[in-house]
Amino acid sequence: MNSTSKTKRKANPRQNANPLYAATFLYTLPTFIKGHRKPFEEEDIYETITDLRSEHLGNKVEVLWRKSCRTDEGPSLLKVLISVFGIEYITWGFVLAILELILKPAQAVFLGQLLLHYMPSVEEGSRTNLTEARWYAGGIVLLSVLRIALFHPLMVHSQLVGLKVKIACCSLIYRKALKLNNAAFDKTSLGQMINLLSNDVIIFTKCALMLNYLWVGPLQCFVVIYLMYCFVGLSSIFGVLLLFLFIPMYYLLGNLASKYRSRAALRTDDRVCYMNELLSGIDIIKMHAWEKLTTSLMLSLRNLEMKCIRLSLYVKATYLSFDILIIPIVLYVTIVVYVFHNHIRADKVFTLTIFYNSLRLSMATFFPQALGLRGEALVSIKRIQDFLLNTEIQLESIESTTDPIAVEIIDGSAKWKEDLTLKNINFSVKPGRLVAIVGPVGCGKSSLLNVMLKELQLVSGKIYINGDISYASQDAWLFCASVRDNILFGEQMDTDRYNEVVRICALQADFKTLPFGDHTMVGGRGASLSGGQKARINLARAVYRNSDIYLLDDPFASVDARVAKQVFDECIRGFLKGKTVILVTHHILFLKDVDQLVVLENGTIISQDSKVDDKGGLDHSTAKDDLNEDELNRGTFRNNETDKIQNITKEQKSVGSVSIGVYRRYISSCGWLPVFNVAILFLVTQTLISGGSYFLTYWVNKAQMEDMALKQDNTSIFIPESMEYNQYSNNMYIYLYSLITAMCIIIVSIRSYTFYSLSLNSSEKLHNNMFKNVIGGTMRFFNTNAQGRIINRFSQDMGTVDTLLPTVAIDTTQLLLYALASVILIAVVNYWLLIPTIVIGAMAYGLKTYCLLTSRNIKRLEGVTRSPVFEHLSSSLQGLSTVRAFQAEAILREEFDIHQDLHSGCYHLFLTTSQGFGYFLDCICAVYLAIVTLSFVISDHELLGGNVGLAVTECLSVIGILQWAMQQTADLENNMTCVERILEYDSVEQEESGGVEVSTTWPEVGEIVFRNVTLQYLPDAPPTLKNLSFQVSSKEKIGIIGRTGAGKTSIANALLRLTPISGEILIDGVDTKSINLQALRSKISVIPQDPTLFSGTLRQNLDPFQEYEDSALWNVLEDVELKELFASSPQGLCHVISQGGKNVSVGQRQLICLARAILRNNKILIMDEATANVDLETDTLIQRTIRKKFESCTVLTIAHRLQTVLDSDKILVMSEGEVVEFDKPSVLLNNDNGYFYKMSTKLNK
Repeated sequence: MNSTSKTKRKANPRQNANPLYAATFLYTLPTFIKGHRKPFEEEDIYETITDLRSEHLGNKVEVLWRKSCRTDEGPSLLKVLISVFGIEYITWGFVLAILELILKPAQAVFLGQLLLHYMPSVEEGSRTNLTEARWYAGGIVLLSVLRIALFHPLMVHSQLVGLKVKIACCSLIYRKALKLNNAAFDKTSLGQMINLLSNDVIIFTKCALMLNYLWVGPLQCFVVIYLMYCFVGLSSIFGVLLLFLFIPMYYLLGNLASKYRSRAALRTDDRVCYMNELLSGIDIIKMHAWEKLTTSLMLSLRNLEMKCIRLSLYVKATYLSFDILIIPIVLYVTIVVYVFHNHIRADKVFTLTIFYNSLRLSMATFFPQALGLRGEALVSIKRIQDFLLNTEIQLESIESTTDPIAVEIIDGSAKWKEDLTLKNINFSVKPGRLVAIVGPVGCGKSSLLNVMLKELQLVSGKIYINGDISYASQDAWLFCASVRDNILFGEQMDTDRYNEVVRICALQADFKTLPFGDHTMVGGRGASLSGGQKARINLARAVYRNSDIYLLDDPFASVDARVAKQVFDECIRGFLKGKTVILVTHHILFLKDVDQLVVLENGTIISQDSKVDDKGGLDHSTAKDDLNEDELNRGTFRNNETDKIQNITKEQKSVGSVSIGVYRRYISSCGWLPVFNVAILFLVTQTLISGGSYFLTYWVNKAQMEDMALKQDNTSIFIPESMEYNQYSNNMYIYLYSLITAMCIIIVSIRSYTFYSLSLNSSEKLHNNMFKNVIGGTMRFFNTNAQGRIINRFSQDMGTVDTLLPTVAIDTTQLLLYALASVILIAVVNYWLLIPTIVIGAMAYGLKTYCLLTSRNIKRLEGVTRSPVFEHLSSSLQGLSTVRAFQAEAILREEFDIHQDLHSGCYHLFLTTSQGFGYFLDCICAVYLAIVTLSFVISDHELLGGNVGLAVTECLSVIGILQWAMQQTADLENNMTCVERILEYDSVEQEESGGVEVSTTWPEVGEIVFRNVTLQYLPDAPPTLKNLSFQVSSKEKIGIIGRTGAGKTSIANALLRLTPISGEILIDGVDTKSINLQALRSKISVIPQDPTLFSGTLRQNLDPFQEYEDSALWNVLEDVELKELFASSPQGLCHVISQGGKNVSVGQRQLICLARAILRNNKILIMDEATANVDLETDTLIQRTIRKKFESCTVLTIAHRLQTVLDSDKILVMSEGEVVEFDKPSVLLNNDNGYFYKMSTKLNK
């Protein structure tokens, strides 16, 4: 649909990279160089590699999913995903097995043999010589190099498998969404689908890193246990048994975390769904001053969500604490048991340390994380599967026939809910006929069209349709693309046909006023267009498609009479002559020109004439007609000035590093004092952990000195002065070691819980502040920002800040402190190693700075490219009936695949550059390991085994930790871009809400004075209202008319302060600028052109603040003749209203809005084209009710129907932002040269 998205991109360098370049990540160098020269932009993203194409993966999984649905065992999405991606994933699992089962244990064995060279107290046959020591030292370095060569490709490809699962599931979700029937939409929501596409599927890329540890971990455990038994005998069993005791605890914690994660996901669904609904109806919220109410509801939803997230993260804090403590505890138990019967030795202690570190990562860290992620993934798969099992629209429910008919329904009955909507419908249309369907509000006109569209299933009867269908919906649907793309809707461009369609739909003049003609972009809500223009673009889309049958649902509701007549004559009767046209309309004057008239009432056809004449049972004398435009060719934009047209702005993307201000804001939202306390806890924790390692080294060295002193009684043995033997017993060392371990347990536990608690407090404040800024933003902000872009902030960005950022932050801090402490310990052993440490550290920092510039920028871009995916889903569902009528599902799937491929390409680029950085950093660390290890064996200096063991062990830790720490640092900054994106909404232009409070009785008379009012929608644009001055007396009924774009709606916007003005607007002598905005809007009732209801109950839509008794609510429903309808419902006032009020007709929605206005009983009422979408009878009802119920009120009626305003006290005629006439209708009709006279005489011709 959107041609702008089909950009030709450069081939991904990974696609054709040779094996050496791929294995060594050299193919990422051009990307780093390019990213260092200039920030990456969307056009710089490479073509998505073939294996990650959305269409390819979606097709592959969809085929197997459909097969699974037909099996006797029942559908299983898990089995489908395993069958598609399992072999590839398990293959890389074998690479992981090589790392964990061979390379890591071999490194521990080599270290033990190396340390024997520095232990002269051992038996002669056991001690290694210098040559052997050098070989073992070289082996340690070589094994690290092999680990690096295997580890990073493993990381990339494992995550790619997770990314493929994510892409496939997103594709399945979208394809399913296009097939859902209305019953399914009662069980699901747009918010849930967005949450599935954002938070649920992201788990697959996380768990892909860990799941192989579910089988590799236990195997490694057996290997390591055997080797430890060979080294220290049965003493190791005690430590291993303790380690095994932690595993079921981790499993239980993982299940508990999954349970809370599942609950949190449901709460997130509710919050995102509500946010989406608010954005869809933001203009209604603003007009009715419901910001405080919606804020209260949002905060309550957020609080429920945060309770679940808080419990989930506290569980995570528990096993994170165990993760840190498990090695100190297990090593403590093993050594204490060992020293009861043996002398403590360096080779035993440090070999055990490496073994236990290996087990800690595999069994105590990755295995439990894999269990937890497995649980979360199963929850997400179950949620996705439940969604995929929703009922679909039945395409085979409509049959074709060889009879010469276009449409035929025989004894058809249908229902949306429990009660029948259509009853015993018998309806037949011959090909090429023009059929009109009329009837009162809620009689089933649109439902009848929905039966023909297969959107509403017959519960009995038959339907036959011969030919393709084109459809124009009653609620005009536009998607985020150019005007031309909205009309073409995937059809091939036929210039002659396109130009003719534009002409007959009266769009030529409008295109001239657009800044880029029909290439001008419009938002998904068509915010910059008038209702009439949206309706005609919607109609043009239907007409441009060459179909056999055209279903047009009230296409003239929002257009002026002359435009409607031109479109009816030239388009429907002219261009579509010979086609079958079924037209739902309230324009009775057109009915004399139709071939067949169908009259509906209460879901039943009461009349079906083959030819309409003046005796057709319809009262033409009371027909309502639209006000003529004095000049049709002037265009029909909401405002005549092109500057009002606000294109959807390109999403802003920050460049460079995340500013210190972002970190400051994040930390300050936690509180500076609590953050300082947590920082102290981090330092104390690391001091205790590293202090324990150093204490163990001290103990080992003392024991070695004691053995050497006992074995040889001469002074030739080298004993450092600082390590001279003294008579401390083993018990003393055990007591001190026990004290250090106990303090670790206490401090680590306090630290973890405190940190997560502070992070959640910050997350909560960030969300609430962002919502406050968004809900308080001006209408310009909503008109220029795509809804999906805003939703992206509240879904995935907020999800990252809620759950992922705290974990990454605690990991980063912990790892950096550990790496720093390891370097300090190495320097303590040999201070000369500070020189290579500083050099290597500088190289690592320089590499990080260089690479992170690109990686961070790509991460920001990844967030930007994610928004169109959500926007496309939202837009598709809003126009789903149109999409299916045009059989455009394949086109929209292709468009979705394009959006998803762009995001996947960006994510893949981020993934490869991140791992490339990690690979290059590990290569530097391997050089550092070689320097440290080989420095001990180059010359044969006498060294203590404890010191060598500590240095090499810490260096081996650094080579893993530093890479992970730098990676986590990069991830932290990348995740902080989500905070940055959230904080960007701090700069949303806010409405000026300040001002004085007014009395509860204000306004008492309802007098309105406009004094030199000028309104501009953009700062540098020509004014839309120009020095406007007029006065409305108390209780006057004013009709405001003029061609579209004359500034009628702008008067209402100015009165409600939806747009800033210059000049003065006085209500009862009080300048509206001086009044509190909430108070002002709450004192003015509005009945909008597009009636919007919110999901909830009828009561909540009538009385959202719960201020009135039930009797008052029933009275206003009786006033608008809806009492009988809802009184018959079992729920009564608790009758459920679906999102957008889709389960009631447009006319009924309008009447509910009228009932709400009656209930509020304000002195001033604004009706903005309130009767545009209703039939004559409902229009008459609304006018009669207003005359009766608002007799003592001031009423401003904006209309394009003459009948609507003829009984007004005065008529205000607008033209190009100025008042051209303002007087009583009788006076204006007597002025032969006046605007109003000319309009009325043209109408009567």
